[in-house]
Amino acid sequence: RLPGKLCPVLWMPVCPRATRHPNLAPVMVAVPKARKTFCPGKKCRKHTAHKVTQYKAGKASLYAQGKRRYDEKQAGFGGQTKPVFHKNAKTTKKIVLRMECKSCGYRVQTALKRCKKFELGRPKQPKN
Repeated sequence: RLPGKLCPVLWMPVCPRATRHPNLAPVMVAVPKARKTFCPGKKCRKHTAHKVTQYKAGKASLYAQGKRRYDEKQAGFGGQTKPVFHKNAKTTKKIVLRMECKSCGYRVQTALKRCKKFELGRPKQPKN
């Protein structure tokens, strides 16, 4: 007989600390707008205060080589020439934090795990 509780997904013994399946994404993650962390810039190379923002991809350029090649291939008759991806299985995206050092301005990007909901700068709730 196996000791303790069994994981309903894997049917293996569950560690008391691991209360859920390791592959499940957390529902919500809250990150403060300021964080004290290591700055790898040449001026600092120590722990300093950083301003935290969420990374967002910029507008795609019309003049990038891949876009020019795609537009040239699509031009004229013949319909869609390249495959269009339809099998979107993921329900979450990995969150990327962009941290800027307040003393030297050096920027670092760090990726978080997948989560359903992300909140930046939520005020701390008082402990009861």
